[in-house]
Amino acid sequence: MNKLLLGFVFCCLCSATFAQTAPVPSLTIKGTVIDSAINKPLGFVTVALVDPTTKTSVKGALSKDDGTFQLKAPQGKLYQLTFVFIGYKTKTIDLKTKTGIIPVGNILLSPSSNQLKGVSITAVKPLIKQEIDRISYDVQADPETKTQNVLDMLRKVPLITVDASDNIQLKGESNYKILINGKPSSLVAHNPSDVFKSMPASSIQKIEVITTPPAKYDAEGLAGIINIITNKKVDQGYNGSINTRYNTLYGPGGGMSFTVKQGKFGLSMYTGASDQKKRYNNSQSGLETFGTDATNLQQTNANTNWGKFLYNSEELSYEIDSLNLITATFDINHGGFNSEGDQFSQEFDAANALIQSYRVKNTGNNGWNGLDLGINYQLGFKHNKDRLLTLSYKYSKQPNTNENDELISDRFDYGLPSFIQQNNAKLIEQTAQVDYVHPLKKLNIEGGLKGIFRTATSDFSTSDLDSLTNSYLVDPNSVNNFNYQQDIYSLYNTYQLNLTNWAIKAGARVETTTVNADFLSGGDKVNQDYSNFIPSVSLQRKFKDGTSINFGFTNRIQRPDIYELNPFVDRSNPRFISTGNPDLMPVVNHTFELSYSHFSKGSVNLGLSYAFANNAIQSVTKLVDTVTYTTNQNVGSDKNLGFNAGINYPITKKLNLNVNARISYVVLRGYYNSELYNNSGIQGYTFAYAGYKFTDTWRAGINGGFYSSNVLLQGRSSSSFFSSVSTSKDLFNKKFSIFASCNNPFTKYRTYNSYTRDVNFYQTSSSQNPYRSVNLGLSYRFGKLKAEIKKNQRGIENDDNKGSGKSAGNTGG
Repeated sequence: MNKLLLGFVFCCLCSATFAQTAPVPSLTIKGTVIDSAINKPLGFVTVALVDPTTKTSVKGALSKDDGTFQLKAPQGKLYQLTFVFIGYKTKTIDLKTKTGIIPVGNILLSPSSNQLKGVSITAVKPLIKQEIDRISYDVQADPETKTQNVLDMLRKVPLITVDASDNIQLKGESNYKILINGKPSSLVAHNPSDVFKSMPASSIQKIEVITTPPAKYDAEGLAGIINIITNKKVDQGYNGSINTRYNTLYGPGGGMSFTVKQGKFGLSMYTGASDQKKRYNNSQSGLETFGTDATNLQQTNANTNWGKFLYNSEELSYEIDSLNLITATFDINHGGFNSEGDQFSQEFDAANALIQSYRVKNTGNNGWNGLDLGINYQLGFKHNKDRLLTLSYKYSKQPNTNENDELISDRFDYGLPSFIQQNNAKLIEQTAQVDYVHPLKKLNIEGGLKGIFRTATSDFSTSDLDSLTNSYLVDPNSVNNFNYQQDIYSLYNTYQLNLTNWAIKAGARVETTTVNADFLSGGDKVNQDYSNFIPSVSLQRKFKDGTSINFGFTNRIQRPDIYELNPFVDRSNPRFISTGNPDLMPVVNHTFELSYSHFSKGSVNLGLSYAFANNAIQSVTKLVDTVTYTTNQNVGSDKNLGFNAGINYPITKKLNLNVNARISYVVLRGYYNSELYNNSGIQGYTFAYAGYKFTDTWRAGINGGFYSSNVLLQGRSSSSFFSSVSTSKDLFNKKFSIFASCNNPFTKYRTYNSYTRDVNFYQTSSSQNPYRSVNLGLSYRFGKLKAEIKKNQRGIENDDNKGSGKSAGNTGG
């Protein structure tokens, strides 16, 4: 512990040493901002000094309560001065002097009667913006962008949390969808956190949290959508960044982003890799049964896991002319994780006499590959270039292999043989889509058609060790092969009306789903055919002082994944058995959102939400003899009433505070195994970040978070804390950066507990994982940033799958 803290202090002292640079001659700009309508000073106006050549911000400040401001910058250039304030027209003036003190006098800002659509100077933007159906976080406006990764940025976005295990949640839920540039990507199909840790924040333009997804989005994803929009800005040139890091817990990793444009051709790409070192954790499981033959089972497990991950994403564009655009995307990812485990089980009777015991040595490996290919054609119209017709096609392939070797020894009254489980699975997905956008003066109309065609296969088998021949023989009763076909046909239509102080967006989507699954080994078949009508309504009231009130309503669908439908019985742990349920039906969730936003010196976002479903899918467990069987079932109602708050406030010019919190009251109720279950309670999280700017090139921060336990139908999980300290230093004209951080400096291990309770049994689980880590990294940026590569404004967005981290590779037993 002392060595870790000493190392961190050493990094801070090194940063302080780098910060001692020779003074540079500067010019000073002074003035006062005035409201032209009432002739009174305007406070908290963003004032930015901009380089007219690169269009990048050199210095920035806020006007004081009396409207006055003062900026200092290196002399020798002719700068532009830009003034930005929500509810007022943006104003830019050219400075005529390169040196000395420049008094610009009174600067008059005029109130704007139109909706604020954006600011032409990209370096001067509000950090957080509340739109009619989403909250957007402008990553490029965050001063931490140059030295942090995308996962660090996600911690600051309202409604999003990243816990100490780097699990991403939206509104405290794991059922959401992650899109990259409005499109699904196999890059985030397996380990989105690992990808985002390797992706530099400088490659991201903004992060959108779509809480009330409009009708153009697929209806899946109960909590909403996280949309990561990458930065693709360059004009007849190139720019990019390279970063590398080493984490004492996760190992080395790094990434690179690159964008280039030459004539009508453009290319943007990002790539990354990580080599996760061996991580050790311990866990315990218990099962206590009640009745005349009561038993008590105790299991301990020591586990080690490690792996590698590589990803690459590229997008090509060709502008045929001002009305015709072709883009193509190419994504690949490859990964593999290995594990070793040592499990020991003991079972006792009511008199505490040993009934049974055995040891299992486990060796496992899981590998996957992902490939996405897409092409889009966008047609504009001569008399209205905002009127667009887009044709899109995408092909995706995700094979997965998994093998577990279970060697059983130290037996006492235990007869099951050692065994090997193998699974080869594959998902192929094809999507075709047509989108049409027709803007009028104040009304924007959108519509489209879409078809998704998925085919999944799995070849699962168990081979038992024959003690006589010392060879493995396939158990015909444990073979599980299946073919799965899911087709989704949809159409949508939306209308958005923009008025002076009001914005209204309404639409509807109709989806028809057909499922045909043949579980060959067991003779089971699943044939489902259903349609869903999905309305969506969003309403926004805007005020001149930067305040807005939003209301939204929509329905969301949770379709069961193939692994949830697969009736295969997994007996890898013979005392805790799991199986799928081919009779699962989709869940329709009804969601209401009401939010308040205010932007002035800082930003405040407050929201109230209510969601309910009447046939929720829940994980349920029952006891048969002394073995528990876990599956998923449509058991009953799920109600969630929540309040969320996001605050970003500059306490001083150097100190900034960010707070993100949510609290929910959850009620679960349903029948299973002829028993009525009720469970309710409060769950939520809170996260706070304080950043301090010592100089223009040296920053430090501290953050902490608390995550409460989650309410389950038959039990509950445990709560956890998270904390970290960090520092970063820019060098060589901000082209090169170094950074260091220490996560959870006061907690070496994290313990996670959960329990499942029934009238017949009580089941517990406890795991202990390494928690403390030190992270060191370097980044280098090169090239120039000028204008934007043209890209399709519409494209394929397969956000209909449940969750963000599920994959076809897990569809076997």
